Amino acid sequence: MNTIQLECFVAVAENLNFSRASEELKITQPAVSHQIRSLETELDVKLFKRTSKSVSLTQEGLQFLPDAQLILRTALSARERLGQHDRFIPFEVGCHNHMELNLMPPILKKLAEDFPLLRPEVRLVPFPSLLSLIENKQIHTAFGIKEEQKKSSLYFRELCSAPIACVCSPEHPLAQYETLSRNQLSGSLVACAPRQIADSIFAVQNSIVIKLRPEQRYFASNMESALTLVKARIGYTLYPDIAPGRESGLAYIPVTDLPRVSFGVYYRYDDDHPVMKRFLKICSGIRAN
Repeated sequence: MNTIQLECFVAVAENLNFSRASEELKITQPAVSHQIRSLETELDVKLFKRTSKSVSLTQEGLQFLPDAQLILRTALSARERLGQHDRFIPFEVGCHNHMELNLMPPILKKLAEDFPLLRPEVRLVPFPSLLSLIENKQIHTAFGIKEEQKKSSLYFRELCSAPIACVCSPEHPLAQYETLSRNQLSGSLVACAPRQIADSIFAVQNSIVIKLRPEQRYFASNMESALTLVKARIGYTLYPDIAPGRESGLAYIPVTDLPRVSFGVYYRYDDDHPVMKRFLKICSGIRAN
C-alpha cells in the first residue's frame, strides 16, 4: 500500500467519478483505475461498485475511507515537520452536524493563540462512526449527546444540560411562543433518520411523528437536510438547543415537558495530548439556552 494508491482511492471516493478524480490528480484515468485495482487486490476487498452509469463505495470502501484519509494526513504532516523542522501539533475534533461545527471557531481561535504550532482539523462524521474513531485513536475528541454506553475506553465530560427545542422558521405559527409544551406542538414535523442523530433525540422525534397524519410527516437523511426543510417553512423539527450552535435565521422555542439532554465531549481516558486540557477548559464555557 502506498500514498499514490490512497490518493487515487480518496479522490474517487470523494468525486464518485473516475474521470473527475483523474483531472484532480493530473494523471490519466487508466492510471487511476490501475491504482484502485492494485489496492483492492492488496486489501482483498472491493472498494467500489462500478456500473456503466455510476460509481459508489462498497461497505468495505466506506469503512476504509477514514483510514485512508488518516494515513494521507499523517504522511503530509510528517513531510511538513521534516521540511520545516517545526514540531506541529495535530489535533482532530469530530462533529456530528453543522450545529456542532458552529461551536468550533471561537474554540479554535483561543487554542491557536495558546499553541502557535497547532494544526487543528474538524471532521464532520456520520453519527454511528464518530465514537469509534476516538476509540481507534483516529481523532482526539468529539462533541456529542450522552447516551447509555457499553463499557468503553471513552470518557464523557458534560458541558451543559440542553433543553429540546422546537426549531422552526420565524414565520411558523409556533414561533410566536416563548415556551411550548408537547400538546402545543402542531403542524408538520421534519424528523431525522435513525442512526444519524442520538437515540434519545430520535425517540423524542418519533414519539411525536407517529401521532401525525401521513401528510404531516417529513423525513430527512440528516440534520442538515432537516434544517433545510425547516428553513423552507415545510415544518418544524425538534433538537437540543445549545445557543452558540444555533443556525441563523431560525427560531428556537424550548419544549418544557420534554427531557433535557446532556451535551458534552467524548475523549479517551488515556489521551495525554498536550492540547486536550486547554480544549476542555475552553469548552467548559459552552452554555445551553
